[in-house]
Amino acid sequence: MSQPTTATRDATARAADGGNVADAARLSPAMVRRAIFASVLGNGLEWFDFLIYGYFSKTIAQVFFPADNGFLSIMLTFATFAIGFFVRPLGGILVGLYADRAGRSRALSLLIISMAASTLLMGLTPGYAHIGLAAPALVVLARLLQGLSVGGQFATASAMLVEYAPPGRKMFYGSFNMTAQSFALLLSSGAGYLLTTHLTHEQLASWGWRVPFLCGALAGPLGFYIRHRVAESPEFQQLRDHGDAPPRASIRQFFRTNGRAALCAMGVIAVGAATNYVWHSYLAVYVERQLHLPLAVALRGAFFCGALNLFLFPLSGRLADRYGAYRLFYPVTIAWMICAYPLFAYVVSAPSAERLFVAQVISTVFLAAMSGAHPGMLATLFPVRSRSSGVALSYNVAVTLFGGLAPFTITGLTRLTGSSLTPAFYLIFAGFVSLALVYGTRRGRAGADDPATARSSTA
Repeated sequence: MSQPTTATRDATARAADGGNVADAARLSPAMVRRAIFASVLGNGLEWFDFLIYGYFSKTIAQVFFPADNGFLSIMLTFATFAIGFFVRPLGGILVGLYADRAGRSRALSLLIISMAASTLLMGLTPGYAHIGLAAPALVVLARLLQGLSVGGQFATASAMLVEYAPPGRKMFYGSFNMTAQSFALLLSSGAGYLLTTHLTHEQLASWGWRVPFLCGALAGPLGFYIRHRVAESPEFQQLRDHGDAPPRASIRQFFRTNGRAALCAMGVIAVGAATNYVWHSYLAVYVERQLHLPLAVALRGAFFCGALNLFLFPLSGRLADRYGAYRLFYPVTIAWMICAYPLFAYVVSAPSAERLFVAQVISTVFLAAMSGAHPGMLATLFPVRSRSSGVALSYNVAVTLFGGLAPFTITGLTRLTGSSLTPAFYLIFAGFVSLALVYGTRRGRAGADDPATARSSTA
């Protein structure tokens, strides 16, 4: 007897979750394109805000956290950056539960408005010199509001994309969620480069840094309009039509049913999150404080890497569909752990714009290879009835621990050890955690042959 094809196994898993492949086939191309665009828009806005905060962290520190000690000022800025991540798991669970009950489309419409509001608050808040302690308090509030809203953004958008995907293309469709991050990197680094090279330091501190936040907030109304016109995903609609609503379950029940899947998902995300935040959010401070190079040098490289990833992430998703996401996960992660230290040593030994650019491009290729299939991998680990909440919890815990805390942790460790190679050791540690969690769970081993296998086992 011949073995079932990937498409056959994928269709079987779809049916086991209450999905209906025929419904997906009847969707018009225009509706599919609209769903893709609506799903990734919020994720792009989320990353635009995060990256802009990282690129202008030194200026934000001067405006909102003035201190005689420059190290203390930047640490307060990074602590505020991390605060938004601590509430992400809570926001992820709340939004995820809402998306699993009310639908992906409604949840995404709610999220885009909330995210735009937090971005606008960040851009309009007066500095410490004008309103005193109220200034950093409002910045913290903006970060908390954004953390709560974006907590469910990645998970709900990933669920929407995977549930719109035809058989055998889940990883490719999910990769568009990562492409949104690349587009955000392109816009944020481009805006940062233009502002830092065309404005004086006084102009940048006075009003220049606010421009990207205010522009980012304008995407809110447009995103809400587009998302409001997107039909519910076929798989969730089928589940709702059958009256198979997700049961009200406790956290204990969730982990009893999906605990191994959640651990596997955290492992999948950990090394990618660490790499993303080290080479993007932390890079601006690292370049200026450790390498003593102009910020514009890092921004030029980031802009090119953002453009490169627009093509690499979808390619990574296609390869994962063809060869198996887990079959690629293990060798790519190990290769990145081997390369992380030499790459940083190459830059630190003789800091220059050319060496930094080479390192940025190499890290970008590895990041795309690791992360292109992440949305699809996470979404296929959980059944439709608990997909948004499951992905939200696991994704946000991993990103908080290994991504959001990365700038704060690395800055502190670098100060303590005096080593400019601290980021490399951080990435190697994250790689070990990822490999241990994924391989140590049945989900990771079962998915080594085909992503659909892991999903069908949780249906």
